Amino acid sequence: MTTDVSEDLGKLLDLLDVERREDDLFIGQHPEQKTARTFGGQMLGQGVVAAGRTLTRGNPPVHALHAHFIRGGDVKKPLEYHIDRYRDGKSFANRQVTAIQDDEVIFTMLVAFQDNAAGLEHAVEIPQVPYPEELPPLGEHFKGFEDRIATFVNALHPIDIRFANDPSWKMREAGETLRDNRVWMKTDGVMPDDPLLHVAAMCYASDTTVLDSIITTHGLSWGIDRLFAATVNHSMWFHRDFRFDEWMLYATRSPVATGSRGMGSGRFWKRDGTLATSVVQEALIKYFPPKE
Repeated sequence: MTTDVSEDLGKLLDLLDVERREDDLFIGQHPEQKTARTFGGQMLGQGVVAAGRTLTRGNPPVHALHAHFIRGGDVKKPLEYHIDRYRDGKSFANRQVTAIQDDEVIFTMLVAFQDNAAGLEHAVEIPQVPYPEELPPLGEHFKGFEDRIATFVNALHPIDIRFANDPSWKMREAGETLRDNRVWMKTDGVMPDDPLLHVAAMCYASDTTVLDSIITTHGLSWGIDRLFAATVNHSMWFHRDFRFDEWMLYATRSPVATGSRGMGSGRFWKRDGTLATSVVQEALIKYFPPKE
């Protein structure tokens, strides 16, 4: 492990280094910073690493994943990741990851691996936003809101996040709404060269702001308004190679919210404008307006 990392990134790398107990059984731990339930991005990242470590023929990169969150994880207990091997080719491989606590399934994910080959090429263009060096670090946005958004202030921060627009709590204070949220992201330090870890770190980060556009469309904010959100499913498609210790723009928006569910879609672009990854997440989301 490289030493050029922040303390929180070091903790994330430790979390992603799941312990192998048997050929197809891995154990994942939780960070010291406890939340109400297991962070979905943690299970995505740990599950991807566990699946990737069971490849036996070649080393194809992660192509896609499709995850379902079935129960909230208990942050006081470890997670058992059970791997089912569905295909093991040189260019293609498929795994199912099942996370279990107390003999109950809490999370399941299909992970597909596939070598990239030459073919047709096109992609949507990167949005025009200020570069990350021109934007304040996340901590600057916390000032004056520490008590109201204490959950976010006290969380693990292994990802350097630079908002290209104001975060939800500042927009809420200003009475503004926003349909598109755009943030620059990278790990807070240099990552090891293992491409699987870069995918896992992106998986972790992809769960941090993808739902923001649901609430900013309505002028609401996490931590200030009475909101309940729980991820139902999460899918990602990895189009091109990338390093997640280099700046990437994560642009998200919400195409629909209905039936107490909301959907967020996002894309990760490299700094040079290359589209690297697409994301879709659906969550149970409920708003409890103040009583008049």
